[in-house]
Parts: sequence; C-alpha cells; structure tokens
Amino acid sequence: MKHSWTIKLFAGLPERLGAARLELASEAAELTAGELKSQIAEKHPEHSNLLAICFVARNHACVSDKELVFASDELALLPPVSGGEELAVNDAEDAVDAAPRFVITSETIHTEDVLAKVIVKEHGAAIAFVGTTREWTQGQRTVRLEYEAYEPMAVATMEQIGNEIAASWPGALCAITHRVGVVGLAETSVVIAVSSPHREHCYEASRYAIERLKQIVPIWKKEIWEDGSEWKGHQLGPWDPTAGLIQQ
Repeated sequence: MKHSWTIKLFAGLPERLGAARLELASEAAELTAGELKSQIAEKHPEHSNLLAICFVARNHACVSDKELVFASDELALLPPVSGGEELAVNDAEDAVDAAPRFVITSETIHTEDVLAKVIVKEHGAAIAFVGTTREWTQGQRTVRLEYEAYEPMAVATMEQIGNEIAASWPGALCAITHRVGVVGLAETSVVIAVSSPHREHCYEASRYAIERLKQIVPIWKKEIWEDGSEWKGHQLGPWDPTAGLIQQ
C-alpha cells in the first residue's frame, strides 16, 4: 500500500524545487526525518547538500533527523537561511486575553496597537522594539524586503518566547507582531512589546525577545537589491529552531 506524504516548503525552497509543496508516495507510513530528507534528495539530487541541512517540522515543531514522522502529520521543510509578582502575572494575562499577543500579518503594523496588549496596571515599565527596512546594508542598496513565514509554527514559537520571558522575568508580558509579504523602505516589519513591574527587567526581556525571535521563529526575508536578491537569515548566526535558551 502506498502512503501519500505532503511536505510544505519555505524561504527559497519553492524556487529551487519548483513547487510550494512536495507530494511523495512511499510504502512506508512512518520514516525518520532524516530518511524523509533522503527520499526528497533522491528526487532532487542537485539540491542534496541544501536538503541535508534543512529542518523538518512535524505538526509545527522541529524534530531531529532521528525522530519519527508520519504520513498523516503536517510536515514542512525549513531551510537554515543566512529570532506579591506571581499574582501580577495572572492578573496581567487575564487583562490581555481579549487580543492575541502573537500575530503574523500582511497588513501595516501600528506600534501603539502592539504596545497596548502589554500595558496593564500592575506594570510600571513598557518598551517597544520596532524593526524597519533600511536602505543600505554593507554597501548594497535595498529596494524592498519580502518576508515569508510558516505561520502556525511562527505563532507557536513566538508564544514560546513569551512563556520563556514570563519564566525568566516574573510578571513580564510580551507581544510580537511580524509582517509578511513586501515591506518597503522605512516600513515596519516587526514590533516586539514588553512590559514588566520594573524597568530593568523590561529592557532585559525586550533584548531577549528580539534575539530569540531571530534564533527560533520560522520567518525568512528576501532582500531585493537593485541588481539581484537573496534569501537571508539574521546576522548573528544560523537560524536554529532546536537551539536552547539564550543565557543572560
């Protein structure tokens, strides 16, 4: 009996492999993630080196090459392109439950809307980091950026960041909105808002959220220049959704 496997592709892989998703037929209903990548590489040997270092996501969470995946899973292939205070926590979370704090959108982001999600009466400090498209990077003139996300996993990993912040800085709240699609010069691509009872924790948690987003959230950007384009990750090292917590 043949089993049908569907694997979604992101961040340059559709361009290389010629489709937004792959459809495989296999005798096996389960494979290790490494075996799945090998089967894909057999069909696309010209990209075998790239496929070998990609991550497999199973039901919105990355797995190691030794872990099993199933034909019935939601699968994706992700390239590593070159992120009294206990009571206050509960009260604050109840206050902002009405609006989702972790959002992927193709619409214009308004900083004040994201910041409003974390401002509560228990907190004395709030800060917003706003990421925008800059024109010049290392001597190259950027025309625009194009962002792509594996949206269900991106939201899940942003929520993970919020949970990590709450565990490390008791009382702190985090909200993240990231844009996908075309983002022009000086336009906002991401807003990360953090609030906490005390300002020093607010600064620390904001920096943590920014670096962690770049490290584990499956969002990629394509830099469009005057004379070409390239899919890129952040500048601090390879995107790695399996990476552990950032040490403070």
